[in-house]
Amino acid sequence: MIKPLIADTGIIVALLDKKDEWHEWTLEQMRVMAVPFLTCEAVITETCFLVAHLPDGKQKVLQLISRGVLQIDFSLSNEIEAIENLMKKYADVPMGLADACLVRLCELHENSVVFTVDGDFMIYRKNGRQAIPLIIPDERRKTRNKRKN
Repeated sequence: MIKPLIADTGIIVALLDKKDEWHEWTLEQMRVMAVPFLTCEAVITETCFLVAHLPDGKQKVLQLISRGVLQIDFSLSNEIEAIENLMKKYADVPMGLADACLVRLCELHENSVVFTVDGDFMIYRKNGRQAIPLIIPDERRKTRNKRKN
C-alpha cells in the first residue's frame, strides 16, 4: 500500500525556486515519489506568498494543483476545534496555521508521511503522542537533535 505523502510549504517553495537551499534535495526525493501530494489551503497561501518574487511564482503553485501534483484534501471548517487545540498545545514552538493543518491532515490519513524541510515537525505529535513519519533532510534532523542536547 502506498503511504499518502503530505507536502509542507518549504517543499513546494524548494521545488519551484532553483535558488532555494533545498531545491536539489527536493528534486532528488520527488524522483522516487508518487503524486499527488496532499496539502491544505494554508500551505498554498504561504507558498504563494513566498514565491511571489519568482516569475509567475504564484501561478506555478496553482498549476501544481491543476496538474494533479498537489491535492487539497482538508477542510479547516470541519477541523477547527482540532486545529485550535494543536495551536494551543504547541504555542511555545510556535505552531502556525499551516503546520497545524498538516499535523491534523496526518492524523486523518493513516500511515501518511509529511514531506518537509521544517524541523518543527520533529517536535509535533499526531494523535497526542505519536511521532509523525517524515521525509526531511538529514541536516535538519541533526540540527534539531543538537538543539535538544
